[in-house]
Amino acid sequence: MNNKLYHWLLFIALSFIWGSSFILMKEGLNGLSPFQVASIRIITSGLVLLPIAIRYFNKIPGNKLLFIFLSGTLGSLLPAYLFCIAEQVIDSALAGVLNSLTPIFVIICGALFFQSKTPLNKIIGIVIAFTGSALLCLAQPGFGQHNNFAYTSLIIMATLLYGYNVNMVHRHLADIPSLHIAAIALSLNAIPAFAVLWFTGYFNHSNLSSTILWPTIFSCILGVFGTAIATVLFYVLLKRAGAVFASMVTYGIPIVAIFWGIIYGEKVGWLDALSLLIILSGVYIANKKMPSFKISSINK
Repeated sequence: MNNKLYHWLLFIALSFIWGSSFILMKEGLNGLSPFQVASIRIITSGLVLLPIAIRYFNKIPGNKLLFIFLSGTLGSLLPAYLFCIAEQVIDSALAGVLNSLTPIFVIICGALFFQSKTPLNKIIGIVIAFTGSALLCLAQPGFGQHNNFAYTSLIIMATLLYGYNVNMVHRHLADIPSLHIAAIALSLNAIPAFAVLWFTGYFNHSNLSSTILWPTIFSCILGVFGTAIATVLFYVLLKRAGAVFASMVTYGIPIVAIFWGIIYGEKVGWLDALSLLIILSGVYIANKKMPSFKISSINK
């Protein structure tokens, strides 16, 4: 198969899987609490990747294990809970669009906490993307209500954690294969996720009625595909096509999320579409290579 075609097939598969994650969360929340959906997601992904984690665990230097565990906590565990809590109130389409802010927070966290140098185009991209994000929030029905704004903020907080985690992995775990990091991180974080699932009373149900069974199945699908398999596919794409092309998956995710939102009857108006275009324009500009005229980090 032609390499470029293979790369695009991986790109489309990742966009569809990750873009569908937000509606799967909604389905899980139909019968389970946010903490139960997120816990099942992490536990399932950890179990799927456990064979890889067991195989490579002893090859990881002891001083790197804490960073790997933190990577799983900041990059998977906490965001999973934040997204599920938020989706009790906000539409899955909005969650998918806000997720596209992740590359912007990669830039901000790099400048503030890791003394990264930031090209001018990335600064411009930040301004444009946040403009789109603000417009998107204003376009939501009942935006002025405290709860709606608070739940939207949880999604933004999750993307902030993603941004910090990417920089932390780049700084402290650059010498460890990414797939090994993902497998061990998710397997280790399945332990606290199981504890949360236990204390939420999930196992107190005497039988798996349809009320609990289907949300559980959707949450497991979310873990297997949306976390475990998608992570593996992403690193395959990263290795074969390079970081620039792989990072462009960010553009496909909110489009798929909005598609599912429309299918499920969520309201998506022209202002939402305009906001999406502004956000994606900012992300595109931020990721576009400009070799000349770099400015120093904010925190020099």
